[in-house]
Amino acid sequence: MADAADTLTGSRSSHVRIVTLVSAAHFVSHYYILILAPLLPFVRDAYNVSYTEIGLALAAFNVVTAALQTPAGFLVDWLGARIILIVGLLIGAFAFTIVGLVDSFWVMVVMFGLAGIGNTVYHPADYAMLSEHVPSERIGQAFSVHTFAGMMGSTAAPATLLMMQSIWGWRGAFIGAGLLGLVVALILIVVREGAPLPAPAKAKDSADKSGGSWDLLLSGPILMNLFFFVLLAMISGGMFNYSVVALGVLHGTPAAVANTALSSLLLMSAFGVLAGGVVATRAKRHAMVAALGLAGMAAMAILVGQIDLGSVMLVAVMTVFGFFYGVIMPSRDMIVRDVTPPGSFGKVFGFITTGFNIGGIVSPLIFGALMDHGSPRLVFAAVAAFALLSLLTVITLPRRPA
Repeated sequence: MADAADTLTGSRSSHVRIVTLVSAAHFVSHYYILILAPLLPFVRDAYNVSYTEIGLALAAFNVVTAALQTPAGFLVDWLGARIILIVGLLIGAFAFTIVGLVDSFWVMVVMFGLAGIGNTVYHPADYAMLSEHVPSERIGQAFSVHTFAGMMGSTAAPATLLMMQSIWGWRGAFIGAGLLGLVVALILIVVREGAPLPAPAKAKDSADKSGGSWDLLLSGPILMNLFFFVLLAMISGGMFNYSVVALGVLHGTPAAVANTALSSLLLMSAFGVLAGGVVATRAKRHAMVAALGLAGMAAMAILVGQIDLGSVMLVAVMTVFGFFYGVIMPSRDMIVRDVTPPGSFGKVFGFITTGFNIGGIVSPLIFGALMDHGSPRLVFAAVAAFALLSLLTVITLPRRPA
């Protein structure tokens, strides 16, 4: 009995350590995604370039990530998630440190492209490590903590980068961000991950038959999940990036009120993720959880677009939208895990999460066109439509490929 208790305690300690390490890397990932936004005015003035020109750096980052994330997933399954995650962290740390050290705009653009290579590893490596080391009965909570950590990275980036800029200048802020990635990489090097959990024999046979080729990625369940992730990116792209300007044109909502509503939405989405982790752990029908959350999001978006709610109710409704958005995130990840054979987590999550990049490229074209044509109400209608289409997608997802 004592030996069994020791084994159970050791196993729990091991997977808690893995969740902590992976979550720290995900924090860095989201921190790096937002690194240019608060520093943009200082960088633009230093190089005397236009907003379009400086956008080349962001374009390089996102295009490289979208193109190479699936190959990174194959590397994760081949070489192991931990080593690939360490390499990605070191690449990002090196790239942003060089941006701070070298006084050249075009070097900065190239380094953002290099950082895009580093960014490719996080989703496939993170989800592979969690899926291989965390017991099934706790994986939902592990996914929620992982997502929450990424959101906290986005939250921490603006304030800390501006603080470093005020002390050391914008170049010092880039170097400081590089040191953050280096520290997390060194921790991953020093701390061992332990042995992965054993896979059931039938699951191993399934992985041997279907997990090593593009046939798996192009199967119905995986492609449907990719489409699901594209739609989720369209929802967040519309609501997060265009709700403030759309509310101002549509209802005359003051910018301060609209930004408060958006901030409340983002904050509650982070806490919704933690609640969603508990739900995903206890619920077996993850598609139903996601469908209910998407239906709630659609209802809130329609309400915001159709009615001038006033300041208090607007903040309340946007907050509820954020909670629903956060709650479905762990179930979203569980849905992908459920259709992924063991040994294929890297390539599958790398491929499916490319949907975020696809949605991120397409959504500005759609929502920007709606605003340019004077149709702010359609911004919220489109968010609702994408939520309802996501609902239909998730409830009709086929089962794991044989």
